[in-house]
Amino acid sequence: MLSIFTRLPRLHRVLITLCFVFMIFAFFLPSPRSLHQETSFYQIGQPYAVDINLENLTTPEAPPSAAQLSWEKHTVQSGESAALLFKRLGLSSRLLYQLTSADKDIKQQLTHLRPNDVLMFGFDSDHELVQLKRSLSPYETFIITKADTGFVSELEKKEVHYQYNYAQASIESSFWNAGRSAGLTANQIIEIAKIFGWDIDFALDIRKGDQFKVLYQEELLEGEVIGRGKIMAAIFTNQGQTFKAVFDDHSENYYDENGRAMKKAFLRSPLDFRRVSSNFNPRRLHPVTGQVKPHRGTDYVAPVGTPIWAAGDGVVLKSSYNQFNGNYVFIRHSSTYVTKYLHLTKRKVKTGQRVKQGQTIGTLGGTGRVTGPHLHYEFLVNGVHKNPRTVSLPQSASLTGQNKTTFIANAKLRLNKLERYSELLAKQ
Repeated sequence: MLSIFTRLPRLHRVLITLCFVFMIFAFFLPSPRSLHQETSFYQIGQPYAVDINLENLTTPEAPPSAAQLSWEKHTVQSGESAALLFKRLGLSSRLLYQLTSADKDIKQQLTHLRPNDVLMFGFDSDHELVQLKRSLSPYETFIITKADTGFVSELEKKEVHYQYNYAQASIESSFWNAGRSAGLTANQIIEIAKIFGWDIDFALDIRKGDQFKVLYQEELLEGEVIGRGKIMAAIFTNQGQTFKAVFDDHSENYYDENGRAMKKAFLRSPLDFRRVSSNFNPRRLHPVTGQVKPHRGTDYVAPVGTPIWAAGDGVVLKSSYNQFNGNYVFIRHSSTYVTKYLHLTKRKVKTGQRVKQGQTIGTLGGTGRVTGPHLHYEFLVNGVHKNPRTVSLPQSASLTGQNKTTFIANAKLRLNKLERYSELLAKQ
């Protein structure tokens, strides 16, 4: 066959080859019926079965959001622990164990509840605890949230902003009343007395006509004032003498406008400012004997039991009792200074004990030869009695170098701001 094909003319061979190729191509083409079926299978708008496993397409159900929870507010009662609180709310001890064993922060928060603490419990539709919130402050909330692995915690903090505010007053009856009339809180009034307490005896030295000006911070949360911050600058005029104090952001202490420390080695007054029975007077008539006898000290009348503070750091020279002094404490502060505290109800320190400035060494009373309860306070320099209200006192370390330069610049700005507030108030 092949030899016959090769002897044919070239044109005939080409035609035969083309015919053969066409026949093979036609053999593999689908039939008209198959073409019709294939076309109908993909017609638009026709429903067709799809072999898909829908379980493979599902996602885990997300936990409900805080808005979807049912919230219950509960206040911790006096003497109530977390166990008692959960029992009162009908929550199981097992749930409490799961919470406290989840992490140390949760345990810390739930085992140190205080009376009047407010807790928010968030439950899902099955009354399962999903979230627990404890408010720590107006801007901090401790949050416990249920997760796949148990319970997790976080501390949510809201941003607190600060603004300046100002107060001033002229004293008519007392420093306390003037501070309250100026809109200051009790803590702010006490803070002012602490700031200037090394220069002014607030129990004895305050006079009608004394004045003060204060620049302080206010805390803002979401545009609302939620509290008072630091006193940033203050000016106090006492009996014609003016004292200035500015807060140093770096050391968190107060200095005058030139960087000298407000803090001194001794307090002017060894107790909270109250009323006094007599001032320093070397020719004072003794209230018991009626004789003119030097009263080498200062008497402070205050309620029995009022804490008495060490005026400065030192060592207790003597802590004892006799019929004249009653319960008394003597403190040596150095080879130069000694302070004495007489007529105490109780002594809180022992002979030889080291004490710190402001530490409670006893309580005010009426023991010994006295006409009534009071503290008799003496201040000796090299064995000589001095008026503790006017004696020159050694100063704590002042600022130096770059710290001093930076502070003086900031102090000038704050004192200028304080004066501008004062001028604006005067124009109103």
